[in-house]
Parts: sequence; structure tokens; C-alpha cells
Amino acid sequence: MRIVLQRVSRAQVRVQGRSIGAIKRGFVVLLGVGRDDTEADADFLADRVLGMRVFADDNQKMNLTLGAVNGEMLVVSQFTLLADTDSGRRPSFTRAAPPDLARHLYEYFLSLVRKADVKVQQGEFGAMMEVDLVNDGPVTILLDSEKQF
Repeated sequence: MRIVLQRVSRAQVRVQGRSIGAIKRGFVVLLGVGRDDTEADADFLADRVLGMRVFADDNQKMNLTLGAVNGEMLVVSQFTLLADTDSGRRPSFTRAAPPDLARHLYEYFLSLVRKADVKVQQGEFGAMMEVDLVNDGPVTILLDSEKQF
């Protein structure tokens, strides 16, 4: 399971021109699910995201978590994070999970972060989406559950 985590001052996701989720200060989480991923991968990454200390404290040091700043989260499913670009110019997506598994783990991840009492908005699984965001910093972090094992 892979995540691109972006600290933002605001973000919004739209489907067919209609806003379906918007946040203020917080995280945009682009979440890609691989074919071998399990709930353990989602557990690991949810804990990592919720514990990531990338918001400024009183000394302007990146030291505070999302919860400590009452931040919000926008989670968007993005299978293209599993692209294999090792050969040729056209990415292969054979590493991405089949839709049923990907949807289950996406929704499971959402349930984990919601349990942490974080305001969470989400994209629409499988839809063509437009994501607008203002990256704050910029701060962009790559997380991969494969690195835990």
C-alpha cells in the first residue's frame, strides 16, 4: 500500500464538476492499494499518517501531528501509485489491487482514521476525479507499507 501525503492549507475533490469533499488545514492522502496488501498494511499506514509530526509548533519546528492542530484529512483512492514504469513509456498497473480488494482496503483505511476523531472527507472510489489543493510548505511525504516488513 502506498501513500502520497501532502500537508495542505486547503483541498477539494470534485466528480463531474461537483464538489464531493473539501477540507481546510490538514492532509491530502493519495492512497494506492497493491494486489498483495492486507488490513495490516492499512493499519500500519493509518498509524503512520496520524502520527506524522509535520505541523509547526510554537518554535516553528515540524513537531505536531494532525490531531494536535485539529487538522482535517481528504483521502483519495489512486491506483496509479502502483504503476510499474520499468519498461517502456506506458505504465503497467498489474501491481494494483483488483477493484474489490482495493475498495475494501480503502474503506478500511477510512474507518481507521475516522476512529481517531479526525474530520475526514473522501473521494469517490473508481471515479474520475479532480483534486485541487494548496500544498503547504510544500510538504510531501511518500509512505509505503512494504517498508515495514
